[in-house]
Amino acid sequence: MPDSFALHYVPEAFSIAGQKLMGRQSAGVGLLRAIAHHSDAAQVGCFAADRSHADAFGATLREDGYQGEIAWVPQSTPQALEHFGCLYHPGPGIERLAWRRLEAGEHRYSLCGIAHATASHEMMSMVTNLLVAPVRSWDAIVCTSRVVRDSVRVLVEAQADYLRTRLGAQRFELPQLPLIPLGVHCAGLQQEAGQRMEARARFGIGEEDVAFLYLGRMSVHAKSHPQQMFTALERAEKGGRRVHLVMAGWYAGEAIETAFREAAALLCPSVRLVELDGRLPANQRDAWAAADVFTSLADNVQETFGLTPVEAMAAGLPCVVSDWNGYRDSVRDGIDGYRIPTLMPGPGAGLDLAQRYDDGVDSFDMYCGHASQAVALDGALLAQAYGRLVCDTGLRRMMGEQARRRAQSEFDWQVVFGRYSALWDELAERRRADPVLAPALPARAPDRPDPFKLFACYPTRPLTAASLVELTPDASLALVNQYRELAINRFAAASLPTLEDFGQMFGAIGPRPVEVEELIDTLGPCDRATLLRGLAWLCKMDLLRVVE
Repeated sequence: MPDSFALHYVPEAFSIAGQKLMGRQSAGVGLLRAIAHHSDAAQVGCFAADRSHADAFGATLREDGYQGEIAWVPQSTPQALEHFGCLYHPGPGIERLAWRRLEAGEHRYSLCGIAHATASHEMMSMVTNLLVAPVRSWDAIVCTSRVVRDSVRVLVEAQADYLRTRLGAQRFELPQLPLIPLGVHCAGLQQEAGQRMEARARFGIGEEDVAFLYLGRMSVHAKSHPQQMFTALERAEKGGRRVHLVMAGWYAGEAIETAFREAAALLCPSVRLVELDGRLPANQRDAWAAADVFTSLADNVQETFGLTPVEAMAAGLPCVVSDWNGYRDSVRDGIDGYRIPTLMPGPGAGLDLAQRYDDGVDSFDMYCGHASQAVALDGALLAQAYGRLVCDTGLRRMMGEQARRRAQSEFDWQVVFGRYSALWDELAERRRADPVLAPALPARAPDRPDPFKLFACYPTRPLTAASLVELTPDASLALVNQYRELAINRFAAASLPTLEDFGQMFGAIGPRPVEVEELIDTLGPCDRATLLRGLAWLCKMDLLRVVE
């Protein structure tokens, strides 16, 4: 296991604040807990824009029980990441980080991202940009399921074909694409004695009744369309048992809430609906305890892994899910529950949908929604699966216990984080041993140039190392301080010399004109770029002038 590693702290990726049940954020929170509980790393780095983010990151790790050292690595000093060996980014967009690494040195550290989804324009661009970004074989994009890896392959192959045709490109280098699932903390999903009876009593579920649970976002267009779930529950053989559907989640708006209730009333009138705000931890806990069967029929292209079925397995529930996305990698059909076959049209049936999304006619949600309308499950098999589990208590218990064992052996964070650690060790070995077969790349990203280079043609003349400068007659450090504190200037303090630095500059210039290069030599070790900006700023304040 690595002695140290660093995380790129993107606050929204490691927080479930706002109480929305979003799998990507839940996975980020779970990863931090895994680092605290299962990592032997003596030090964890936080690559963040400012100290406040690093402090928030550190506080979260401490709350989760991490005992090692937490170090802030400012984004302005990527070379410091060499000490940590690997930088984890909570998304697939490592291309910008790879460009940033050029300045520090490509062999200094590895980059590791994760692909949660590939359906949005933003995510598609991140993936296709990998072919022109300076990513290396010692980098990785973790794919949470086989379908994610397959969709990444489709995108990069299409981009490679374009680059070959347009530019004659022949050499492409991709990061590793390892398959590592999301994890769950299985121990936290174990039910306490008596909790089941209390939760069922609270929800009005009788001892012989059967409760199905759907937990997550309630969204027709961005999660799973509920019609076949409602219809199959109504049609399922019930053997005289009363069936409840516990829906624990949150609606994206009043219209969606109304639509769900309207559909449930029409399509499954004999099934009692129990609605909970699943954003509340107490409701989540009771929902897991009260349920007999978990169901989630994802039919949406933005779905890639699906964390809730794995949580259900850890809670000891049999699962009835669609044979779709990462559900195929988690729920074993006929063992942990049932995977219901799905179908959709083949390639060529959605070019107009992609165009509508690209033109802005449809939002991302609507793009996903239109696509999901053409995804169907085998309704008869779904009703049969529901019926078997309603009528057979022993089958429910057997499948639930098998699901629990599978979750513990394959998806517990202790296991999953071990796979991350092994990956980071492998990347370190690749970084050490992979041969260098191509010339070194330029040390700068071409689309992020120095503004004073990009706009060098704008001014009448440049301020260079050969320029002669002298103080104006009324120049003083007191005026520098006064002008710095004006609201029209104060915002730029971070990019200019400090007052102490200005004082040293005044002392070095003295009463006679001095060449900028000589001034730099006189000041000794200094930030040359900041010094040059400071000299130009003094000219802007009419405290310094360039001598012709």
